Amino acid sequence: MNYDHAFHAGNFADVFKHAILARVIDYLKRKPAPFRIIDTHAGSGAYELSADAATRTGEWRGGIGALDPEAMPAEARALLAPYLAVADTARAGGRYPGSPALALALARPLDRLLFCELHPAALARLRAAVGRDRRAKVIDIDGYTGLNAFIPPVERRGLVLVDPPFEVPDELERLTAALLAAHAKWREGIYMIWYPIKDRRGGERLAAALAAAGVADALRLELSVAPPAPDGPLVASGLVIVNPPYVLEAEAACLLPALARQLGGGDGAVVVQRI
Repeated sequence: MNYDHAFHAGNFADVFKHAILARVIDYLKRKPAPFRIIDTHAGSGAYELSADAATRTGEWRGGIGALDPEAMPAEARALLAPYLAVADTARAGGRYPGSPALALALARPLDRLLFCELHPAALARLRAAVGRDRRAKVIDIDGYTGLNAFIPPVERRGLVLVDPPFEVPDELERLTAALLAAHAKWREGIYMIWYPIKDRRGGERLAAALAAAGVADALRLELSVAPPAPDGPLVASGLVIVNPPYVLEAEAACLLPALARQLGGGDGAVVVQRI
């Protein structure tokens, strides 16, 4: 409960996660039927880049602050455009959009969003960020409890983003159990799970658990800006997407190397792998 994403907002991991989130939302919008986004660990919604937390670490300067879309190949630049349209607008106002702000900006009037947050201070900021937007509900609830309670959604189409702080030793095990229980209730949904990488075992354990449970369609994406070390700073993170859009693997294979080159220089690396 002591985690505060304000120290890390806009860093390389956020750019990676939110660029892929924007691609998934873009895909969902291709069909006219409404969809729902459920964000189980929504955080504050948006973050002030001039706040003490952000200026103290300066992590955003190596993330959103380091992006130069004009130096990217045209295809990668086009794939990044939906994310940057939101992030650049927010940054012009001195802010970085968390996943709730990004989802709200990209969703259509007919779509619905549900944000779960338990930390009192983050919850208050999230409610202020969402404001009176009638498409969205903010719920004071544990994310895993909310995941079980709010699926399947009435829309039957949608995305669940699971992005916990990984402050407790058994977080990956708890996340895996919650994900498998949710998938058993709503097999058609897209599930997007973020995890930090200190070594390669976490992502491999999650992938192995999904495969053992018979989850037939999943994609593992990883981005590192330097070789990860167990006792070093966070320099790599991953996403597992269950039921990924059919175009996402090819999009990630184009977009992630471009991000790795800009955010990691010569030390950046990516993984794009079917589970």
